[in-house]
Amino acid sequence: MANSYIISGFGQGSQADLEDLLDENTILVQRTLRSGQSIHYNGNVVVLGDINPGAEIAATGNIIVMGALRGVVHAGAGGDENAVVMAFHLQPTQLRIANHITRPPDNEAVDPNHPEMARIKDGVVTIESFQTGGERQGKVT
Repeated sequence: MANSYIISGFGQGSQADLEDLLDENTILVQRTLRSGQSIHYNGNVVVLGDINPGAEIAATGNIIVMGALRGVVHAGAGGDENAVVMAFHLQPTQLRIANHITRPPDNEAVDPNHPEMARIKDGVVTIESFQTGGERQGKVT
């Protein structure tokens, strides 16, 4: 049986555009990774939890952390410079995208209260606030 998907908010597009949004090569990790634990995956990794110091994720695609990222991550491990790393709290001990490596500056406290995304821009790893680009519909009570 084929998978079916409902994707809203992307406007009218071709079937090829829709297929670009859908990637079945994604693993969902529903726990926090602790020191000494590692994941190596050929595709995208989504973590519903934290990546603690001493834990490591390497993925050929994107890495999305729905929590705090305090360990080591390597997105685009196969050389994909279009890969991104996104986390609710982006505080890695080391962050790699493709062949680019960065780490936080020494003696600089970074504690953002918003999600951030790391990506390659002009050949350099850049970290930006993550913008959802849309309004939430419905009534909040």
